[in-house]
Amino acid sequence: MLVLHTIAETRAECTRIRLEGKTLGLVPTMGALHEGHLSLVRAAQASCDTVAVSIFVNPTQFGPKEDFSSYPRTLEEDCSTLETAGVDLVFAPSVQEMYPSGASTFVEVPGLSDRLDGASRPGHFRGVATVVTKLLNIFAPEHAFFGQKDAAQVAVLRKMVSDLRFAVQLDVCPIVREPDGLAMSSRNRNLNNEQRRQALVLSRALLGVQELAQKGEHESAKLLAKALRVLAEEPAVQVDYCRVVDPDTLEDVPDVSKGALVAVAARVGTTRLIDNLLL
Repeated sequence: MLVLHTIAETRAECTRIRLEGKTLGLVPTMGALHEGHLSLVRAAQASCDTVAVSIFVNPTQFGPKEDFSSYPRTLEEDCSTLETAGVDLVFAPSVQEMYPSGASTFVEVPGLSDRLDGASRPGHFRGVATVVTKLLNIFAPEHAFFGQKDAAQVAVLRKMVSDLRFAVQLDVCPIVREPDGLAMSSRNRNLNNEQRRQALVLSRALLGVQELAQKGEHESAKLLAKALRVLAEEPAVQVDYCRVVDPDTLEDVPDVSKGALVAVAARVGTTRLIDNLLL
């Protein structure tokens, strides 16, 4: 497995891969890898000849009061995990490599970027769109793999890729959960035992919505009321949002008869967690 740190080296390797007639799948990550990331790697391996993983904690998607400095960084452990998983290439650049001195160009997706997490974290999706644009430019992969857990991010990136006519297919893989239902996240390691128990209320609320929808309830207001009742069972969990939206536009929908995304974000202690369900 190659571990590269510069854009020039990585571009050269990707050119070599293409000259050999191989397809390339990219899995963008911020490191602190878990089984959810590895599920993306396996999906990439199933459809591409070569798999690359980027590991970069992107500063431009963190707000001034968010956890950029404390975000877990475990590069050596991550590389060992990826080598065992059979990954071909890891790109682990520095901040200076990705954002050279004087860099002032950003990519924005107006409208979508202000919804769900974008409303709570101004500038977050501008940072996400910018760094993914850079990665697609560096790798030029045929496929890029993302997790359904980041549903709002997926909507923003799909729109960006469509608008900018990137020659890449975005493959979105299902949420991977712990045995007790908690959606896997690099931030879960920040939870103490009591917070870990409290965090289960997010998946429990979504399960309640799913059960109600399966019984024939289509009104979003009633589904939301069910979710909020469950979330209220853990008063220490501070709910940021709980919404029923169109998965592509992230706009509220009055009913789920044509399908919908139920999305929730909450703060457990100082850790912000997200989860969602596609109906």
